[in-house]
This record gives sequence, C-alpha cells and structure tokens, in this order.
Amino acid sequence: MSKEEQNMIDYIVVCVNEFGDKLGVNYKDAFNYLNKYKAIKFIKENYEIEHTLSLDDAIDDSCAE
Repeated sequence: MSKEEQNMIDYIVVCVNEFGDKLGVNYKDAFNYLNKYKAIKFIKENYEIEHTLSLDDAIDDSCAE
C-alpha cells in the first residue's frame, strides 16, 4: 500500500469518526450511512481537495452530495 493510499484511508476513518460523533451514533452506523449515500465514494474521488479543508467542511460536503 502506498503512502497516499494509507493517508486516504486514515482521512476517511477520521471523517467517519467525526461524523459519528457529530450525530451521536456509533462508528459502524456512521460508516454504513455514509457508504449508503455515497459519501465515502465522494471523499475518495475528491480526496485531493477535501483533505485540505476543515473536517466540518469535508463532512458537510460529503453529506450534501
């Protein structure tokens, strides 16, 4: 696994955890929700831009998609 891939995975984990904390749900439910509504895909496709934003902005962006 490349360093960039590991960074992306780490970033997605942080986003899922922050989303779960923000909504008061466990991390598994947060991941399932974000995955169901294609937010994980959005984060992956837009990682180059999203990881430069604040976590709040990234979560808002991925949930608005």
